[in-house]
Amino acid sequence: MAHHLVLGAGGIGRTTAAHLASRGHSVTLVSRSGRGEALPGVTRQAADAADAARLTELATGASSIVNAINPPKYTTWDTDWPPVAKAVLVATERSGAGLVTVSNLYAYGLVEAPMREDLELRPNGHKGRLRAAMWRDAVALHDQGRIRATELRASDYFGPEAQSGTSILNEFVIKRAATGKGPFLPLGRADAPHTWTYLDDIGALAATLATDDRSWGRVWHVPSSAAKTIREVAADVARLTGQTARPVRVLPRPLGTALGAVVPLMRELRETRHQFERPFVLDSSLAEETFGLQPTAWEVALKATVAGLLG
Repeated sequence: MAHHLVLGAGGIGRTTAAHLASRGHSVTLVSRSGRGEALPGVTRQAADAADAARLTELATGASSIVNAINPPKYTTWDTDWPPVAKAVLVATERSGAGLVTVSNLYAYGLVEAPMREDLELRPNGHKGRLRAAMWRDAVALHDQGRIRATELRASDYFGPEAQSGTSILNEFVIKRAATGKGPFLPLGRADAPHTWTYLDDIGALAATLATDDRSWGRVWHVPSSAAKTIREVAADVARLTGQTARPVRVLPRPLGTALGAVVPLMRELRETRHQFERPFVLDSSLAEETFGLQPTAWEVALKATVAGLLG
Protein backbone atom coordinates (compact mmCIF):
# COMPACT_ATOMS: atom_id res chain seq x y z
CA MET A 1 0.00 0.00 0.00
CA ALA A 2 1.09 3.57 -0.65
CA HIS A 3 1.20 6.83 1.26
CA HIS A 4 -0.90 9.84 0.23
CA LEU A 5 -0.87 13.50 1.19
CA VAL A 6 -4.28 15.22 1.40
CA LEU A 7 -4.27 19.01 1.54
CA GLY A 8 -7.30 20.57 3.23
CA ALA A 9 -9.12 19.13 6.23
CA GLY A 10 -12.64 20.27 5.33
CA GLY A 11 -15.39 17.82 4.46
CA ILE A 12 -13.85 16.80 1.12
CA GLY A 13 -10.35 16.39 2.52
CA ARG A 14 -11.51 14.32 5.48
CA THR A 15 -13.72 12.13 3.30
CA THR A 16 -10.93 11.58 0.78
CA ALA A 17 -8.53 10.64 3.59
CA ALA A 18 -11.09 8.21 5.01
CA HIS A 19 -11.60 6.52 1.64
CA LEU A 20 -7.86 6.14 1.09
CA ALA A 21 -7.34 4.76 4.60
CA SER A 22 -10.23 2.31 4.16
CA ARG A 23 -8.37 0.89 1.14
CA GLY A 24 -5.32 0.19 3.29
CA HIS A 25 -3.24 3.27 2.42
CA SER A 26 -1.53 5.54 4.92
CA VAL A 27 -2.58 9.18 4.78
CA THR A 28 -1.28 12.51 6.02
CA LEU A 29 -4.04 15.12 6.28
CA VAL A 30 -2.78 18.69 6.18
CA SER A 31 -4.42 21.83 7.51
CA ARG A 32 -3.15 25.15 8.77
CA SER A 33 -3.56 24.12 12.42
CA GLY A 34 -2.91 20.39 12.08
CA ARG A 35 -5.66 19.74 14.61
CA GLY A 36 -8.97 17.92 14.35
CA GLU A 37 -10.81 14.72 15.12
CA ALA A 38 -8.85 11.49 14.91
CA LEU A 39 -9.43 9.39 11.79
CA PRO A 40 -8.32 5.74 11.59
CA GLY A 41 -5.17 5.36 9.53
CA VAL A 42 -4.75 9.12 9.15
CA THR A 43 -2.12 11.38 10.71
CA ARG A 44 -2.47 15.16 10.83
CA GLN A 45 0.16 17.76 10.08
CA ALA A 46 0.17 21.56 10.14
CA ALA A 47 1.33 23.51 7.09
CA ASP A 48 0.83 26.73 5.21
CA ALA A 49 -0.46 25.56 1.82
CA ALA A 50 1.46 28.39 0.11
CA ASP A 51 4.78 27.14 1.52
CA ALA A 52 6.29 25.05 -1.29
CA ALA A 53 9.22 23.86 0.83
CA ARG A 54 6.96 22.59 3.60
CA LEU A 55 4.62 20.88 1.14
CA THR A 56 7.59 19.26 -0.61
CA GLU A 57 8.84 17.96 2.73
CA LEU A 58 5.45 16.43 3.52
CA ALA A 59 4.99 15.03 -0.01
CA THR A 60 8.39 13.33 -0.22
CA GLY A 61 7.73 9.60 -0.51
CA ALA A 62 4.02 10.06 -1.15
CA SER A 63 2.33 8.42 -4.11
CA SER A 64 -0.07 11.33 -4.55
CA ILE A 65 -1.01 14.81 -3.39
CA VAL A 66 -4.75 15.44 -3.27
CA ASN A 67 -5.47 19.16 -3.37
CA ALA A 68 -8.79 19.42 -1.51
CA ILE A 69 -8.18 22.96 -0.30
CA ASN A 70 -11.02 25.45 -0.19
CA PRO A 71 -9.97 29.05 0.54
CA PRO A 72 -11.73 30.24 3.71
CA LYS A 73 -13.18 33.37 2.10
CA TYR A 74 -15.23 33.15 -1.10
CA THR A 75 -14.55 36.83 -1.74
CA THR A 76 -10.73 36.59 -1.81
CA TRP A 77 -10.02 33.75 -4.23
CA ASP A 78 -8.00 36.01 -6.53
CA THR A 79 -5.40 36.59 -3.83
CA ASP A 80 -5.69 33.32 -1.88
CA TRP A 81 -5.53 30.73 -4.68
CA PRO A 82 -2.53 31.68 -6.89
CA PRO A 83 0.23 31.24 -4.26
CA VAL A 84 -1.31 27.96 -3.10
CA ALA A 85 -1.70 26.61 -6.64
CA LYS A 86 1.91 27.52 -7.42
CA ALA A 87 3.25 25.90 -4.23
CA VAL A 88 1.30 22.70 -4.88
CA LEU A 89 2.71 22.42 -8.41
CA VAL A 90 6.25 22.99 -7.13
CA ALA A 91 5.82 20.35 -4.42
CA THR A 92 4.33 17.93 -6.94
CA GLU A 93 7.27 18.25 -9.31
CA ARG A 94 9.94 18.13 -6.61
CA SER A 95 8.44 15.14 -4.79
CA GLY A 96 7.41 13.08 -7.81
CA ALA A 97 3.95 12.51 -6.34
CA GLY A 98 0.93 12.55 -8.65
CA LEU A 99 -1.44 15.51 -8.28
CA VAL A 100 -5.21 15.07 -7.89
CA THR A 101 -7.01 18.42 -7.84
CA VAL A 102 -10.56 18.68 -6.52
CA SER A 103 -12.32 21.34 -8.57
CA ASN A 104 -15.76 22.57 -9.59
CA LEU A 105 -17.69 23.49 -12.75
CA TYR A 106 -17.06 27.24 -12.86
CA ALA A 107 -14.62 27.00 -15.79
CA TYR A 108 -17.34 25.78 -18.17
CA GLY A 109 -19.22 29.07 -17.92
CA LEU A 110 -22.71 29.33 -19.41
CA VAL A 111 -23.74 25.94 -20.76
CA GLU A 112 -26.55 24.83 -23.07
CA ALA A 113 -26.32 21.06 -22.64
CA PRO A 114 -25.17 18.46 -20.10
CA MET A 115 -21.52 19.04 -19.21
CA ARG A 116 -18.99 16.45 -20.38
CA GLU A 117 -15.28 16.42 -19.67
CA ASP A 118 -14.42 17.39 -23.25
CA LEU A 119 -16.52 20.55 -23.11
CA GLU A 120 -14.56 23.69 -24.01
CA LEU A 121 -13.66 25.88 -21.04
CA ARG A 122 -15.41 29.22 -21.52
CA PRO A 123 -15.54 30.83 -18.07
CA ASN A 124 -17.78 33.86 -17.69
CA GLY A 125 -16.15 35.34 -14.59
CA HIS A 126 -12.91 35.69 -12.66
CA LYS A 127 -13.40 32.62 -10.47
CA GLY A 128 -13.99 30.45 -13.50
CA ARG A 129 -10.94 31.91 -15.22
CA LEU A 130 -8.85 31.18 -12.13
CA ARG A 131 -9.99 27.56 -12.02
CA ALA A 132 -9.40 27.12 -15.74
CA ALA A 133 -5.88 28.54 -15.39
CA MET A 134 -5.10 26.16 -12.52
CA TRP A 135 -5.99 23.16 -14.66
CA ARG A 136 -4.17 24.45 -17.74
CA ASP A 137 -1.00 25.05 -15.70
CA ALA A 138 -1.16 21.54 -14.23
CA VAL A 139 -1.91 19.71 -17.48
CA ALA A 140 0.82 21.70 -19.27
CA LEU A 141 3.38 20.31 -16.82
CA HIS A 142 1.86 16.87 -17.21
CA ASP A 143 2.15 17.06 -21.01
CA GLN A 144 5.80 18.08 -20.62
CA GLY A 145 6.43 14.97 -18.54
CA ARG A 146 7.33 16.98 -15.46
CA ILE A 147 4.42 15.83 -13.27
CA ARG A 148 1.44 13.48 -13.30
CA ALA A 149 -1.80 15.41 -12.91
CA THR A 150 -5.53 14.84 -12.99
CA GLU A 151 -8.56 16.84 -11.90
CA LEU A 152 -12.02 15.90 -10.71
CA ARG A 153 -14.95 18.27 -11.04
CA ALA A 154 -18.06 18.17 -8.90
CA SER A 155 -21.29 20.10 -8.97
CA ASP A 156 -22.66 21.90 -5.90
CA TYR A 157 -22.33 19.37 -3.12
CA PHE A 158 -24.33 18.29 -0.11
CA GLY A 159 -23.88 15.77 2.65
CA PRO A 160 -23.46 15.39 6.41
CA GLU A 161 -19.69 15.98 6.19
CA ALA A 162 -20.07 19.43 4.61
CA GLN A 163 -18.90 22.21 6.90
CA SER A 164 -21.39 24.87 7.90
CA GLY A 165 -21.80 27.52 5.22
CA THR A 166 -20.26 25.48 2.38
CA SER A 167 -23.37 23.80 0.94
CA ILE A 168 -26.26 25.79 -0.48
CA LEU A 169 -28.44 22.68 -0.57
CA ASN A 170 -27.69 21.75 3.04
CA GLU A 171 -28.25 25.20 4.50
CA PHE A 172 -31.08 26.67 2.44
CA VAL A 173 -33.08 23.63 1.37
CA ILE A 174 -32.51 20.32 3.18
CA LYS A 175 -32.20 21.64 6.74
CA ARG A 176 -35.15 23.98 6.35
CA ALA A 177 -37.42 21.44 4.66
CA ALA A 178 -36.52 18.80 7.25
CA THR A 179 -37.67 21.12 10.06
CA GLY A 180 -40.91 22.19 8.40
CA LYS A 181 -39.63 25.54 7.18
CA GLY A 182 -39.90 26.94 3.68
CA PRO A 183 -36.71 26.53 1.61
CA PHE A 184 -35.06 29.81 0.63
CA LEU A 185 -32.77 30.57 -2.30
CA PRO A 186 -30.54 33.66 -2.44
CA LEU A 187 -30.46 33.29 -6.24
CA GLY A 188 -31.89 31.20 -9.05
CA ARG A 189 -35.19 29.50 -9.84
CA ALA A 190 -36.99 26.81 -7.90
CA ASP A 191 -37.78 24.86 -11.08
CA ALA A 192 -34.35 24.82 -12.78
CA PRO A 193 -32.90 21.26 -13.10
CA HIS A 194 -29.57 21.10 -11.29
CA THR A 195 -27.09 18.32 -10.62
CA TRP A 196 -26.21 17.90 -6.94
CA THR A 197 -23.09 15.93 -5.97
CA TYR A 198 -22.98 13.95 -2.74
CA LEU A 199 -19.83 14.89 -0.83
CA ASP A 200 -18.85 11.31 0.00
CA ASP A 201 -18.84 10.52 -3.73
CA ILE A 202 -16.26 13.30 -4.23
CA GLY A 203 -13.98 11.63 -1.69
CA ALA A 204 -14.53 8.24 -3.30
CA LEU A 205 -13.52 9.48 -6.76
CA ALA A 206 -10.53 11.44 -5.40
CA ALA A 207 -9.26 8.28 -3.72
CA THR A 208 -9.81 6.30 -6.92
CA LEU A 209 -7.95 8.80 -9.10
CA ALA A 210 -5.04 8.88 -6.64
CA THR A 211 -4.64 5.10 -6.86
CA ASP A 212 -5.44 4.29 -10.50
CA ASP A 213 -2.96 5.12 -13.26
CA ARG A 214 -5.77 5.49 -15.79
CA SER A 215 -6.62 8.80 -14.13
CA TRP A 216 -3.59 10.86 -15.17
CA GLY A 217 -3.64 13.59 -17.78
CA ARG A 218 -7.34 14.33 -17.95
CA VAL A 219 -10.46 15.57 -16.17
CA TRP A 220 -13.15 13.39 -14.54
CA HIS A 221 -16.64 14.27 -13.35
CA VAL A 222 -17.80 12.97 -9.98
CA PRO A 223 -20.57 10.36 -10.25
CA SER A 224 -23.76 12.26 -9.40
CA SER A 225 -27.46 11.40 -9.33
CA ALA A 226 -29.97 12.66 -11.89
CA ALA A 227 -30.60 16.40 -11.80
CA LYS A 228 -33.29 17.68 -9.42
CA THR A 229 -34.94 21.07 -9.10
CA ILE A 230 -34.92 22.84 -5.75
CA ARG A 231 -38.65 22.26 -5.53
CA GLU A 232 -38.16 18.52 -6.10
CA VAL A 233 -35.41 18.31 -3.49
CA ALA A 234 -37.54 20.12 -0.92
CA ALA A 235 -40.48 17.80 -1.64
CA ASP A 236 -38.27 14.71 -1.28
CA VAL A 237 -36.94 15.91 2.07
CA ALA A 238 -40.43 16.76 3.35
CA ARG A 239 -41.65 13.28 2.37
CA LEU A 240 -38.71 11.53 4.03
CA THR A 241 -39.13 13.51 7.26
CA GLY A 242 -42.91 13.55 7.45
CA GLN A 243 -43.09 17.33 7.06
CA THR A 244 -45.50 19.37 4.99
CA ALA A 245 -43.83 20.63 1.83
CA ARG A 246 -43.57 24.42 1.98
CA PRO A 247 -43.29 26.83 -0.94
CA VAL A 248 -39.78 27.71 -2.03
CA ARG A 249 -38.96 31.40 -1.62
CA VAL A 250 -36.41 32.94 -3.98
CA LEU A 251 -34.70 36.29 -3.58
CA PRO A 252 -35.77 38.38 -6.60
CA ARG A 253 -32.92 38.82 -9.10
CA PRO A 254 -33.06 42.66 -9.08
CA LEU A 255 -32.79 42.68 -5.30
CA GLY A 256 -29.83 40.30 -5.39
CA THR A 257 -28.12 42.55 -7.93
CA ALA A 258 -28.77 45.61 -5.78
CA LEU A 259 -27.43 43.87 -2.66
CA GLY A 260 -24.24 43.12 -4.57
CA ALA A 261 -23.39 46.80 -4.41
CA VAL A 262 -23.04 46.62 -0.63
CA VAL A 263 -22.65 42.92 0.21
CA PRO A 264 -19.41 41.44 -1.20
CA LEU A 265 -20.68 37.84 -1.12
CA MET A 266 -23.77 38.72 -3.14
CA ARG A 267 -21.56 40.51 -5.65
CA GLU A 268 -19.40 37.39 -6.03
CA LEU A 269 -22.44 35.17 -6.55
CA ARG A 270 -23.39 37.03 -9.74
CA GLU A 271 -20.80 35.02 -11.66
CA THR A 272 -22.48 31.72 -10.84
CA ARG A 273 -26.16 32.62 -10.68
CA HIS A 274 -26.75 31.22 -14.17
CA GLN A 275 -26.08 27.81 -12.64
CA PHE A 276 -29.28 28.16 -10.61
CA GLU A 277 -31.40 30.07 -13.14
CA ARG A 278 -31.20 27.60 -16.03
CA PRO A 279 -30.57 23.85 -16.46
CA PHE A 280 -27.17 22.96 -15.01
CA VAL A 281 -26.64 19.26 -15.60
CA LEU A 282 -23.50 17.14 -15.20
CA ASP A 283 -22.70 14.04 -17.28
CA SER A 284 -20.58 11.75 -15.09
CA SER A 285 -20.83 8.62 -17.23
CA LEU A 286 -17.11 8.56 -18.12
CA ALA A 287 -15.92 8.09 -14.53
CA GLU A 288 -18.75 5.66 -13.82
CA GLU A 289 -17.91 3.47 -16.80
CA THR A 290 -14.11 3.70 -16.49
CA PHE A 291 -13.81 2.98 -12.78
CA GLY A 292 -17.03 1.07 -12.14
CA LEU A 293 -18.38 3.74 -9.79
CA GLN A 294 -21.95 4.77 -9.11
CA PRO A 295 -23.31 7.77 -7.22
CA THR A 296 -24.74 7.09 -3.79
CA ALA A 297 -28.47 6.43 -4.16
CA TRP A 298 -30.36 9.71 -3.90
CA GLU A 299 -32.58 8.78 -0.96
CA VAL A 300 -29.69 7.18 0.93
CA ALA A 301 -27.72 10.40 0.52
CA LEU A 302 -30.68 12.56 1.58
CA LYS A 303 -31.40 10.47 4.66
CA ALA A 304 -27.74 10.60 5.76
CA THR A 305 -27.64 14.35 5.20
CA VAL A 306 -30.83 14.97 7.17
CA ALA A 307 -29.54 12.80 10.02
CA GLY A 308 -26.27 14.71 10.07
CA LEU A 309 -27.91 18.13 10.00
CA LEU A 310 -30.50 17.35 12.68
CA GLY A 311 -28.42 15.03 14.82
